[in-house]
Amino acid sequence: MTIALKGCSNSSFPTAPNRDPPTMALKATIYKAQLQIADMDRGVYADHSVIIARHPSETDERMMIRLLAFALNVPADDKQGQLEFAKDLWDVDEPALWHKDYTNAVRHWIDVGQPDDKRLMRAAGRAERVSVYSFASSTPVWWKGIESKLTRAANLVVWQIEATPSQALAKLANRTMQLQVTVQDGTVWMSSAADSVEITPRRLTASA
Repeated sequence: MTIALKGCSNSSFPTAPNRDPPTMALKATIYKAQLQIADMDRGVYADHSVIIARHPSETDERMMIRLLAFALNVPADDKQGQLEFAKDLWDVDEPALWHKDYTNAVRHWIDVGQPDDKRLMRAAGRAERVSVYSFASSTPVWWKGIESKLTRAANLVVWQIEATPSQALAKLANRTMQLQVTVQDGTVWMSSAADSVEITPRRLTASA
């Protein structure tokens, strides 16, 4: 299975007479990853070929958190649609990833970083499930500032990825990657041929 970010434009805007030419549309850098996923917590065992379109402003760290979020949430099968990389850095109306069914309904909306409460409330009203993966060291401050504003979002789950493993994930980034992702008892190991990173996401929202 190949998952790709869609809708990135590499074309330029037309030039109006007597004006300076506009700047070229921002171009994505393409990364490819072969993922071998063994998620014992969810019973998901699958290989996925994914294509990631990386925005010029995106860091290695953020891109790898997106890849981690994909591995942790990819459905066991595609009967209910597929999890896809979306284009949040190009389009504010899209998340980092989403799982849409074949009627185009959003089953799972996944944001990466520290979205504000208004964005998350909109997402909670639009999708069956909303997940956030926050990875900066400022996560506790961000979460303290918006937690009380999200009490009505019963379908929201927020995860914190500690700064040290998050930064270590960035070192696995390459234009072409072959990675093994193993999940057991809430702990994730993402490994390349040369290195391995252990991550234990911490849930910040209360369990249902």
